[in-house]
Amino acid sequence: MKMDDDAPVIYGLEFQARALTAQTAETDAIRFLVGTQSLKFDNQIHIIDFDDENNMINKSVLLHDAGEIWHISGSPADKAVLTTCYSKTSENRVLTCAAVWRMPPEWESGSHESPDDSSNNPQTLELLCHLDNTAHGSVACVLWEPLGDGKRVISLAENHVLLWDLQESSTKATISSTATLEGKGQLKFTAGKWSPHHNSTQLVTANDTAIRGWDLRSMSQIYCIENAHGQLVRDLDFNPNKQYYLASCGDDCKVKFWDVRHINEPVKCLEEHSHWVWSVRYNHSHDQLLLTGSSDSRVILSNMVSISSEPFGHLVDDDDLSDNEENQQEDKGKEPLQDSIIATYEEHEDSVYAVEWSAADPWLFASLSYDGRLVINRVPRALKYRILL
Repeated sequence: MKMDDDAPVIYGLEFQARALTAQTAETDAIRFLVGTQSLKFDNQIHIIDFDDENNMINKSVLLHDAGEIWHISGSPADKAVLTTCYSKTSENRVLTCAAVWRMPPEWESGSHESPDDSSNNPQTLELLCHLDNTAHGSVACVLWEPLGDGKRVISLAENHVLLWDLQESSTKATISSTATLEGKGQLKFTAGKWSPHHNSTQLVTANDTAIRGWDLRSMSQIYCIENAHGQLVRDLDFNPNKQYYLASCGDDCKVKFWDVRHINEPVKCLEEHSHWVWSVRYNHSHDQLLLTGSSDSRVILSNMVSISSEPFGHLVDDDDLSDNEENQQEDKGKEPLQDSIIATYEEHEDSVYAVEWSAADPWLFASLSYDGRLVINRVPRALKYRILL
């Protein structure tokens, strides 16, 4: 019997976990990568393949014996290559390090015959190179150049931005430029995002309650939103279709939307979660769709259509509207469509640390809670057709 198409599919990892990414370079198969956090056992990366036709999950397991995984990210150009940030103990202190890895050849093609055998006899990831420079301290995250050729990454370590060039098939990494966060307060990056706009020359970072924009050509700060949130900022994401629009979330339970040209106040603010918001993600194709995950154990799918690239139900670019045209639009009495909460998903029983859209199917997303529960859900079919038709 085929399940209801909108029903969630749940997978338990049997390990605690907080690191999730879609396999960015894989646009045919629906595939997510999850990194575990275990103190007792060797840590693992679970490759989760979702079979859309049969509503089933197939998993493969790779060993990551370097340590507990705090962050994971797939290369945009090579589906076999990924980065992890992981903790290791060095001289009686715990450091979070970063490295670039390659999956064994049979895994990248998805041609391994019996995926379940992999959990009994898992293969190990091949270490390509370290992105560590212990002088710079613990690494919060590694960001691949969006839409790039997989040759450039940024690591955020303590209060340093490090831009790396990957050479010789990613087996060698050299720092090409750096920037340092200076000033008062908690000078330690918690999150960052490399902008897909402006020819990949801009970066946004979070530290404490502040959000900062950087120009990667000069490695200088271009804007700063001092008290963007009342408490720590946890995550950031760029609107894929509107180059100046950015979403942020944090420990004040809020999700905020910014136009970085006017940083005095947010364009919009959502207050639907009742605890820290750890993760925010724009849909890659339909930017009115926004996912958030929180320590309240819930995932919320919002329809932020009024600040999307299609506020009237069709494509409109702010920059293309002259004052004259804007007045005409208003004269027609056309109201922007209303923002709304589409759905609240309550399949988790622990803090939801990560939400991610599939790179292959724009209507499908995964969420991960700390107890190792991965849930795959779809945008409700009725909304999907309303957006498409």
